Amino acid sequence: MTQENNRRKFLAQSAALTAGVGYWAGTGNVSRGQDSALSGLSAACIGVGGKGSSDTSHIAEQGVNIVGLCDVDRKTLDKKSREFPSAAKFDDFREMLDRLGDKVDIITCSTPDHTHAAACIKAMRMGKHIYCQKPMTWSIREARMMRETAAEMGVVTQMGNQGTSEDGLREAVEVIQSGAIGDVAEVHIWSNRPIWPQGAGRPAGEDPVPDSLNWDAWIGPAPMRPFVEGAYHSFKWRGFVDFGTGALGDMACHTTNMPVMALKLWDPIAVTAVHNPGIVNGEQYPASSQLLFEFPEREGLPACKFTWYDGGKLPPDEILSQLPSRFQRRIAQQKANPGERGTSGAVVVGSKGMVFSQSDYGADYDLLPGDKFDGFELPKQTLPRIPYKASNDERHKWEFVSTVKGEYEPGTMSNFDYAGRLTETILVGNLAMRAGEGQRIEWDAKKLMSPNVAAVNEFVGREYRSGWEIEEPSTAAVN
Repeated sequence: MTQENNRRKFLAQSAALTAGVGYWAGTGNVSRGQDSALSGLSAACIGVGGKGSSDTSHIAEQGVNIVGLCDVDRKTLDKKSREFPSAAKFDDFREMLDRLGDKVDIITCSTPDHTHAAACIKAMRMGKHIYCQKPMTWSIREARMMRETAAEMGVVTQMGNQGTSEDGLREAVEVIQSGAIGDVAEVHIWSNRPIWPQGAGRPAGEDPVPDSLNWDAWIGPAPMRPFVEGAYHSFKWRGFVDFGTGALGDMACHTTNMPVMALKLWDPIAVTAVHNPGIVNGEQYPASSQLLFEFPEREGLPACKFTWYDGGKLPPDEILSQLPSRFQRRIAQQKANPGERGTSGAVVVGSKGMVFSQSDYGADYDLLPGDKFDGFELPKQTLPRIPYKASNDERHKWEFVSTVKGEYEPGTMSNFDYAGRLTETILVGNLAMRAGEGQRIEWDAKKLMSPNVAAVNEFVGREYRSGWEIEEPSTAAVN
């Protein structure tokens, strides 16, 4: 057997061992990734501009050889190629995966939401380990397909949810699960997004496609539409329903991460758009929304309601008035200047107190009321801490690469089983914006459908454009 085949056999065995490791597992012995005997790991990176640029560099910093770069924008591709001059360049991930084949162990995917599943499922079918940016997918159905494919193929996965790598988030989860704030029946989370255009509909006109842009590959699985200069590529796509998932999809994977993990907030039984201007002309998410998710009793936890606010919407004053005075001053400034970028926050309301985090990543938190928790002793640690000391983004990559190498026993916390459930839960909220304001949409998570508002079910997934179809998992490998 060749040295390359030996290495791939080891990687496959490592993946099989770590694929089922839960995020709650205990810590084990670790070593720096670049010191590993398997430092010959290679990666091909899809989407190398913006967040994709740092994703590519951070993976390389862990001793992974970057052998392929893919971006639909040749200017972006050429710029990143200066950092990795030996990497092959492509403007279509399908061609890159077909051409590089067995030369690649890891794929990173940092593209617009609508191409995540098409790229990652194809790569997982080839046995590649996947680091994919949030939200994991564009649709609810795709999130389920990603979970099932990862479980079927036994690959190591990680969604780009940097807060999961924060010690503060893991500590807050332990505090809530210890019962320190009592039973939780109420969660409020608000975001300062959108910071891109929403609520206006499709831009008119058509412009020539630049020679440097592969517009067909940018559109990918979505329905084809004319190119309009500055309308979609490279940032404003998030507000369009064909490509992005709006403010909810963009930020909720971060801001809800801590309470979802602590309270097992999976599979809502209903979602209502309390404030819902509606999808504009079937094209763009509204400029603001307020959504109410309902969760049943689960694993001994009481039923819970979670309210999401974006576009300047805020929780009621009876919640805000209990927050630290330093933050109340920021809220007052936001109310006085509604056109400026506002605050973000998460409040977990318990029967004995509250946990409040003003960090998008759940990196820090307050126990409220403060005087009640003076001298509070932290509960016993139940979640592992990442030993690698760097930014949360770099720690996230370390956790992923070290798991691929078989050197980090707990495995990736934001793996596709966890991240897939988180993504499914969040994206049910976007279905509510397809219905009228105040319409309560019941949700059957097992069947991925609403039993009472049939009109929203067509938006659980989509028909893919020819040539961009996604292979269904061969078996339902997850619950």
